[in-house]
Amino acid sequence: MQTTQAVEIGLVLYPGAQLAAVLGLTDLFTVANREALSHLQQSEPPLRITHWQQSEASALPVRVFDSGSDSAAHSVLSALILPPTLNEPISAEETLVLTGWLRERHADGVALASVCAGAFPLAATGLLTGRKMTTHWAYAELLQQRYPDVLVDVDQLIIDDGDVITAGGLMSWTDLGLRLVDRLLGPTVMIETARTLLVDPPGREQRYYSLFSPRLTHGDAAILKVQHWLQATQAKEVALPVLATQAGLEERTLLRRFQKATGMTTTEYCQRLRVGRAQELLQFEKASVERVAWEVGYGDAGAFRKVFTRIVGLSPSEYRRRFSSSARVSQA
Repeated sequence: MQTTQAVEIGLVLYPGAQLAAVLGLTDLFTVANREALSHLQQSEPPLRITHWQQSEASALPVRVFDSGSDSAAHSVLSALILPPTLNEPISAEETLVLTGWLRERHADGVALASVCAGAFPLAATGLLTGRKMTTHWAYAELLQQRYPDVLVDVDQLIIDDGDVITAGGLMSWTDLGLRLVDRLLGPTVMIETARTLLVDPPGREQRYYSLFSPRLTHGDAAILKVQHWLQATQAKEVALPVLATQAGLEERTLLRRFQKATGMTTTEYCQRLRVGRAQELLQFEKASVERVAWEVGYGDAGAFRKVFTRIVGLSPSEYRRRFSSSARVSQA
């Protein structure tokens, strides 16, 4: 067996956080570790689960629980999750230090996630300005009032933007947990984890497997800035001079460092971001394929179809027939 660096998932115990969800996610990731050890040739669990909490409002969060052994001390913090709360959604004033800390972790390449009313401290970071996020339908109006620059969409159970993932309902922590397991350990471990927990995964298979999960923990701040900018703008503007300006680098330097950091060219990266957005539109909206192509930045629908088919393995029309929300309803 081989020993590999553990990937850390942190659960943030902000004031009023629902402990049932925190413990449930801890158990879900523990089960995923057990399944992973039986499928992956590793000697140590691949996931390190930690809980983070402030001793007081003015203090930075620290680990108060750690599933890792001494060998996990050098693990990579990959994601931080803001669980739901059974109380009224927490205000921005109550989380000033916390949200600053979350912004710093996000700048380091850590993905941020929320469940239900956990969307409120996440929105307070300012990282969702001009971007979509979901929460419980009962909180949609309040979230929009407090953070008018956020695009609140409660029609979707999960909105995965790569660096930010939001889940809607109070119990959607199971969906979020399985989504992260799928991202970090692969679909086989995700399915086995769902089976062990008696959680039905078919809808998750359809929605998640081919979604693009960008690499964000590479440590190159200039490239990370470009990635965040592309995510926020949905890769509508992909001209190399514009990307180089965003990074503050020369064009040739950007191309070299981008390839090294992300494992792909800027062109391929932008194509995958656009196709990921197209998948969402094809699943949840009824616009024509031509309209979807235009929405994601392709003036030529034929070129869009070729790129989509190459990346997904299905044409846009086939993908819609298989995975659209209306198709799932008709199959139920």
